[in-house]
Amino acid sequence: MAAAAAAPGAGEGPAALPPQPLELKSQFRTREGSYRLLGPEPRPRAGPAAAAAAAPGPSPPAAGPGPAAAPGPAALPPVRLSMVRLALPPAEEPGGPAERSRVCFNLGRELYFYGGAGSGGRGSRRSLDLHKPIDKRIYKGTQPTCHDFNQFTAAADTIALLVGFSAGQVQCLDLVKKDASKLFNEERLIDKTKVTFVKWLPETERLFLASHASGHLYLYDAEQPCGAAAPQYNLLTQGEGFSVFACKSKTPRNPLLKWAVGEGALNEFAFSPDGRSLACVSQDGCLRVFHFDSMLLQGMMKSYFGGLLCVCWSPDGRYVVTGGEDDLVTVWSFAEGRVVARGHGHKSWVNAVAFDPFTGATQAPQPPELSGGEEEDEPPDPLVRRSPAVTYRFGSAGQDTQFCLWDLTEDVLYPRPSLSRARTLTGSGDAGVPVPGLPRSLSRSNSLPQPAGTGSARGPPPDGPPAFSVGRFATLTLQERKGASGSEKEHKRYHSLGNISRSGEKPPGGAGSRGRLDTTKVLGTALCPRIHEVPLLEPLVCKKIAHERLTVLLFLEDCIVTACQEGLICTWARPGKAGLSSQNGGSPSGTVV
Repeated sequence: MAAAAAAPGAGEGPAALPPQPLELKSQFRTREGSYRLLGPEPRPRAGPAAAAAAAPGPSPPAAGPGPAAAPGPAALPPVRLSMVRLALPPAEEPGGPAERSRVCFNLGRELYFYGGAGSGGRGSRRSLDLHKPIDKRIYKGTQPTCHDFNQFTAAADTIALLVGFSAGQVQCLDLVKKDASKLFNEERLIDKTKVTFVKWLPETERLFLASHASGHLYLYDAEQPCGAAAPQYNLLTQGEGFSVFACKSKTPRNPLLKWAVGEGALNEFAFSPDGRSLACVSQDGCLRVFHFDSMLLQGMMKSYFGGLLCVCWSPDGRYVVTGGEDDLVTVWSFAEGRVVARGHGHKSWVNAVAFDPFTGATQAPQPPELSGGEEEDEPPDPLVRRSPAVTYRFGSAGQDTQFCLWDLTEDVLYPRPSLSRARTLTGSGDAGVPVPGLPRSLSRSNSLPQPAGTGSARGPPPDGPPAFSVGRFATLTLQERKGASGSEKEHKRYHSLGNISRSGEKPPGGAGSRGRLDTTKVLGTALCPRIHEVPLLEPLVCKKIAHERLTVLLFLEDCIVTACQEGLICTWARPGKAGLSSQNGGSPSGTVV
């Protein structure tokens, strides 16, 4: 796959430019080697307007009327990327004339499509060519917000794609059969709010799900009509914060089912690898996992603060990772029904999370290389050298323009009763103070400032504040206080936690009216453990790689793909895979659309 670095001339402009932003990273190092950005290194830009000016074709229009209406990437729907690999005949040779993959991504009111081998056959070095789109669609009166290819039916003669829109419609189109387009909820009789996420049901040809900002999730059949009147529903089942309805109709029509989940927008959902369970994250801050066929709630988790924005499953279906407005990544065990770890490395909302199925327990770690990618290296830490093998690797991308990699190790997932090593990490002065839930192999990251005296790993002093307080939480965010100068303003969430009860009682997470969970009641319970009650992970890598907020994170066999809100797609070659960029020569290996 090719990398998108910058369009020719994207960094050029008038002589008088504003102060240059911070330098973007073009490589980073992990224990398995160095990841490198394919193509030229990213250049400082004059701002979002420069990217829009360099875009081919019509410029993205300004967002519609509203309190946040303004031109530029910040006012447009999040950029998303979908990829599909075609099922070609076995006789097709790798790197042959047939194009093995398609990529779709949205920017403003436009959809762009690219093709190529795209990590196709074994031994193939051809990649997706992101210089020139093979197709482009421009929509009037609405904006695409999400999309998904049907991986099950994709072939050389059919490539089905779902597209959700800001006005509530869902389009089903075929990139090969140009006349096979269908529009669902065309008159907005089913739901008038924007579509937040669309997904084909695993291994099905016709069924798909669409979630909306209303908090509703609809099951559609691509071969059935929607009807000329607003649908009427019968209640099928309901439970803790959700209800499921069936459409009342004498003849089959869409939607087949309607789910009302939590309060506020249903931001994203993901099927488990076996396709049996569905994980949903909502603006009410709840992760809910359902058994899809029986429509029963299997598990639930509450964010530490604010809404949850993204969700993904581990490749084996044992763990679910979420990210959201608490700036944290949270690891939830599906089998145990509890939070097993949280990770803090972002300074703003986490927009995308994904597991890396190609790095994990099957790959033996190489302890000598643990640098986060900075130029200066710290002396080796004997504790880090004895860290256990990596069990899972996952990544996150946030509105702070930072990309983080995380290692979830066995000592976090299966903690031993002994805390002697945890006490060692806290220093000899605190040897008698146990640290609940602290991972014993908490590796240091060169990419984050370290609190003086490893304060992030220490418990509160005997005469200090209670176990939970605003100051305690701020210490655990791994950010040093800036002192009296106050050069950096604290995140607003610190001022939102003062009303949380510090009572010793732990109510059993009761839900309020309409299924709302009161944070003051669930904090300290299994639904939402306190910060010090579960291991707090540090990122293996934490790098600023864009000038606009990151919205896309995708792990492929030979590379990592990221994208930001200005439409810049970046491909990071895995160790030993840098040869993928050779096809592009000296030209910029990508485009800003």
